[in-house]
Amino acid sequence: MQIVDRFLQRVFFLLNRLFGARPGLRAVMLVCLYSVVLAGALIAAYLLRWDFSIPQSYVEQCLWLLVPVVVCKLLLLGSFGQFRAMLSYFSLHDFACIVVSNAVATAAMFVVWLFTTEGAAPPRGVILIDNILAVGGLAAVRLGLRILHNRSIRIAESPGRVFSRAVIIGAGDTGSALVNDLLTKPGFGVVPAFFLDDDPKKWGRQLHGIRIFGPIEKLPEMAQIEKVSEAILTMPGAGPRKVAEVIRLAQYAGLKTSIVPSFTQLAAGQVQVNRFRPVELEDLLGREPAVLDSESIDELIRDRVVMVTGAGGSIGSELCRQIAARKPKQLLLVDQSEVQLFQIEQELVSRTEEGVCQALVADVLDTARIHEIFGRYRPSVVFHAAAHKHVFMMERQPAEAVKNNFVGTHRLAQAARSFGVERFVLISTDKAINPTSVMGATKRLAEYAIQAAQSSPGNKTKFMAVRFGNVLGSSGSVIPIFKRQIAAGGPVTVTHPEVTRYFMTIPEAVGLVLQAATMGEGGEVFVLDMGTPMKIVNVARQLIQLSGFKPDVDIEIKFIGLRPGEKLYEELQHRGENLDRTAHSRVMRLRSEPIGREVFEACVSELAGAVYSLDDDDLKLLIKKYVPEYTPHLSTAKSALEGGENAKALPEAGTGNAATEAAGAPAETATGGEEEKAAPEENGGAETDAADSPRQSTSAVGS
Repeated sequence: MQIVDRFLQRVFFLLNRLFGARPGLRAVMLVCLYSVVLAGALIAAYLLRWDFSIPQSYVEQCLWLLVPVVVCKLLLLGSFGQFRAMLSYFSLHDFACIVVSNAVATAAMFVVWLFTTEGAAPPRGVILIDNILAVGGLAAVRLGLRILHNRSIRIAESPGRVFSRAVIIGAGDTGSALVNDLLTKPGFGVVPAFFLDDDPKKWGRQLHGIRIFGPIEKLPEMAQIEKVSEAILTMPGAGPRKVAEVIRLAQYAGLKTSIVPSFTQLAAGQVQVNRFRPVELEDLLGREPAVLDSESIDELIRDRVVMVTGAGGSIGSELCRQIAARKPKQLLLVDQSEVQLFQIEQELVSRTEEGVCQALVADVLDTARIHEIFGRYRPSVVFHAAAHKHVFMMERQPAEAVKNNFVGTHRLAQAARSFGVERFVLISTDKAINPTSVMGATKRLAEYAIQAAQSSPGNKTKFMAVRFGNVLGSSGSVIPIFKRQIAAGGPVTVTHPEVTRYFMTIPEAVGLVLQAATMGEGGEVFVLDMGTPMKIVNVARQLIQLSGFKPDVDIEIKFIGLRPGEKLYEELQHRGENLDRTAHSRVMRLRSEPIGREVFEACVSELAGAVYSLDDDDLKLLIKKYVPEYTPHLSTAKSALEGGENAKALPEAGTGNAATEAAGAPAETATGGEEEKAAPEENGGAETDAADSPRQSTSAVGS
């Protein structure tokens, strides 16, 4: 067998040297090869027509017609581009070109046969047989070259390679494309063994020579019979329930599970079908894609200058991606972190025309720099995603949260109003609802700021805010923390067995933010439908299972208690707020009374002047003066002075519906879904304490 392999590899090497030479020589070689095939087809047609005993007169006719018939067919093949085709690849398009070019030649010979004297054209039987043999001969040559090419690759790329056998879940277009790649490109190290599909019409059939068995429920049974070690889900449109079902069956069968990219990623050209990957938690917790009014979003973005603050962060970078895809006149990427800013800029420059993306290093608290940006670029739409979001970190340094989240938003909103921005969208958080953390309270103050800007005399800008919970896959997500803990052998630390959070994917959240931006008339606070809350302990269990371990057997789950500022549950609205439906089912509008202008001006003056003159507890109490629903976490001494109203832990504060990832522990801990010690924190403009947080900036609250 090895001798045959080496011989085939050598043959293909020689053919590749011949046909891969200079274009002129390659064309001559192809003309010669095709001429031999076409001439042989015509001669064989005469032989078959007369049972290998050709009358002398027809022998002369065959020799006389040989050259014009072959030349005519070569010209037709050339007109269909068959001398430019790659010989090592043979597709249905190439086959169709061969069939049509020969059909035209056959039709021409029939016309000659009908309207000329006998002898000017072959007999009808010869014409038909010649057409069949010519098509078959050319197709066989091309197919043979492709087989040699694929066989050569297998030999060259996989000496001694150990291949894993895989079951392909889904015998559709995606499954077909994946199997074709796996069969022709052994570099993946995976051999497709069989298909499983829920469509009964496909059962018992074959696709690329691979048998299609019954429904997905047969996975454990067939895996044992066929001795497979991996399951690949090739259903990009499969919802979380279907993915969870496949995972459950694969785990029962002891199989490694992979999945192809989503339709969104495939359509955007971000990945290819053959780039299958391990199943992630996002595949299990995601929702059906939200249907967006693309026309209204395009109208908001196209041919306009759009500015995104916190552009290097989780939400900010996704905002930039989706905005860039909608053809803005210019996209201003504003962030204090040059490292993250450089990364998103490099990603987008390859997708946009030159000069569309402008990466601008700026601090939202640097009024002179912000005014210079507004004056130079004149943005029409501003998405303000820069913020400090780390709950526990901001509890220890509330002045930074006040300065960046509140004062920074206020100054940016005033600049937007002064320079005539059409729309200003604040990325807010569900932690601004009845807050128990400084982070949440300062984001509530940021909402005050945009409502105050809306009611300013002479204002023409439409200000609005969008609240939502934490998102999957962000830099501050609990999932990377859980993964590190699992990789270290555990334990996986969760704050409380009853902690629940909402989960959204970053693309869904950003798409709905853009949708909400088209709806605002000024002064609104929009709330996104975040789906069904989940217990964080269940999320931890699922992630442990996806990693191939058993919860509480291989990996311990440890409860460590809530930390300052955290809630058991997140809420959808403040007391006194009412939710109204909008034209989009996943976007709701809040109705509430904005803070009075005089009160707001006093709030800005007092808080901005007190950020470094008050200690942490006094600053939190000052915030509570303007955000009455805020329940601050104070030191023991201050709590005693305040009559014990503010208990040190406040573990049960904030009951209601949930918001996002939470779980944590002192060094490697996820807490309340916000960014933890190892995760970067959004700056968006304010200085951060280098001892507590890296100087990096992400883009959305709760990301």
